[in-house]
Amino acid sequence: MKKITIPYKPRELQQQIHKGMQRFNVLVCHRRFGKTVLTINELIKKCLQNQLPRPRYYYIAPTYSMAKRIAWDYLKYYTSVLPNMEYHETELRADLPNGGRIQLLGCERPNTLKGLYIDGVILDEVAQMPPKIWTEVIRPALSDREGWMIAIGTPTGHNAFYQLYDHGKHTDGWFTGLYKASETGIIKPSELEEAKKMMPPEIYEAEYECSFESNAIGAIYSQGLAKCDDESRVTKIPYDSTLPVDTFWDLGMADKTAIWFVQQKGHAIHVIDYFEDSGESLEYYATILRDKGYNYDTHYFPHDASVRELGTGKSRLEIAQSLGLTTSVVPKMSVDDGINAVRMILSRCYFNYETTKDGLDALRQYRWATNDKGETKNRPQHDWTSHAADAFRYMAVGLNETKQWSRKIEYNQIGIV
Repeated sequence: MKKITIPYKPRELQQQIHKGMQRFNVLVCHRRFGKTVLTINELIKKCLQNQLPRPRYYYIAPTYSMAKRIAWDYLKYYTSVLPNMEYHETELRADLPNGGRIQLLGCERPNTLKGLYIDGVILDEVAQMPPKIWTEVIRPALSDREGWMIAIGTPTGHNAFYQLYDHGKHTDGWFTGLYKASETGIIKPSELEEAKKMMPPEIYEAEYECSFESNAIGAIYSQGLAKCDDESRVTKIPYDSTLPVDTFWDLGMADKTAIWFVQQKGHAIHVIDYFEDSGESLEYYATILRDKGYNYDTHYFPHDASVRELGTGKSRLEIAQSLGLTTSVVPKMSVDDGINAVRMILSRCYFNYETTKDGLDALRQYRWATNDKGETKNRPQHDWTSHAADAFRYMAVGLNETKQWSRKIEYNQIGIV
């Protein structure tokens, strides 16, 4: 049989990583480390060696477009020497000669990944993924065939990636590695010095020295939420049955729907609950609201909820009203103005940590989009954080537009009270 050599020449450090791999692995790597090439070749090798019927391997990035941009050309290049390869461009899928399959996916809608069986998976840039992607979606999919996982990425604060790395460090049978640019020798010292001069210190430390101590790079609400933490406003905030609850929605169809539950107590805004799901009807969410048992006032929808849909001839606002919900539409406002509205009200917000944790995780990771050079764009990144952040933005706009003028105006001899 003719010997086939895949054109992959790992560096010495990469060879050590390949040899040290366990079933579960977390690699914290500086930029330009070569983590994608390393892990794609691990996928190819394991897929070719798999003796089970129909091996299935996956590379998953935060978004489908990222998966294609980062890994698709590498996958095709390193498998191109294999005979009888089949590539399916629209599905980002490579079918190998042994019947194995490697596919690239995004995790914009995590529930669509449920039902897969997985022999091996790469999770790239875990910090930008929904926090529960590992525990609720990927880990169960590995069980029946005892599949393996490699999580890779660069730090962006104490988020799900940090938690996974910290768990791996203290758990038998896991392989973890943290690879700083100042230690690997991959990037020249002169280049590192030049980068350090040009970049903010916290970004340099995260990108090149793998520090988890910086906030998410470009995080939009980092200062306001840090102040919430410092002032102990992320704590235990119980539901007050004497006060009404308003809800603020970001509506999705196949996409995610996010709902914040809010009570106003004087000047303070008590954020008592958060809920999200995807692919469900308004009837489903109305049932969720009833089951929570809160005393509701108004349910605030985004401005486009009043648009009638072709299939039903009704708007989602009308459907919600038919389900007994008292609704209102949040005034249309630019994203930038909405972000500023959030920044203005964060100093008044108190979060019930236990029931709003998922929403808070999204707000902490909500960040400005960047280009391939890491330069910030003037728009937020659209990913798993967007729905919670959009609903919270509608809350800020809705409260500013409706609630601050809702009290009765009284007069005395001097003027307005």
